[in-house]
Amino acid sequence: MAARPEGTPVWTDAMFTDVEGAKTFYGDVLGWTFGESSSEFGNYTQAYKNGKAVAAVVPPMPGQDGEPQSAWCLYFASPDAAATAEKIRAAGGTVLMEPMQVGTFGSMCIAQDPAGVTFGVWQAGDHVGFELEGETGSFAWAEVFTREPAKSDAFFTSVFGYNSKKMQDEHMDYRVFDLGGEQPVLGRMKMTAEDFPPEIPSYIQLYFAVDNCDKAVEAAERLNGRKVFGPMDSPFGRFAAILDPQGAAFAVIDMKTTVGEMPEMV
Repeated sequence: MAARPEGTPVWTDAMFTDVEGAKTFYGDVLGWTFGESSSEFGNYTQAYKNGKAVAAVVPPMPGQDGEPQSAWCLYFASPDAAATAEKIRAAGGTVLMEPMQVGTFGSMCIAQDPAGVTFGVWQAGDHVGFELEGETGSFAWAEVFTREPAKSDAFFTSVFGYNSKKMQDEHMDYRVFDLGGEQPVLGRMKMTAEDFPPEIPSYIQLYFAVDNCDKAVEAAERLNGRKVFGPMDSPFGRFAAILDPQGAAFAVIDMKTTVGEMPEMV
């Protein structure tokens, strides 16, 4: 599998203080199985769906202050992580973790846009990223949820060379980014004060594909996850947003169950 074009969402992982609990939760909700943890790389543990790599979970690094907040991190493809880190700085972003080599797997860095959205950059080596996408139990879509859309829009288009189109909808400020083709690679939603309490920071919402949105929500709630909104119908699929028992936000979407006309993008 070849490396993805620059700016394509390519991988995701999350840090959990209770890794075994996370494995039980996502194993039930998304049908994941897990490989051996890699002690050489901080007990990084890959998740699989039908034998194909879809994500990873990892415990906190030793010596971290306090209990870290669990959160999914989305990584964007880059041909050169160090060069992308420079572009991030030039566009007003912050590099939280400097580019580093991860064995023969590739190179990474962690950064934040000017509105506080945290994300990763991945330069593929042996590990090219998702082995399964858009199918049950795998990454389906992602959206930048930001309180400062103008800052986020300018930043992501500058760093990754995205084109952008705005959804024609007077009820929401929503935009999609693409890499020059018809297929969008990322969405962007403005966080409004009425929908998002002030303590929720700007973040990237990941969507994982499921066969049945309602059943996935029931499974999450049975295992002490919490539904944030939904399930609700849309032209893109029936979806719901969830907080897992350790506080990591994600969404599930059944892309086969669509309702309504696709909105216009200009």
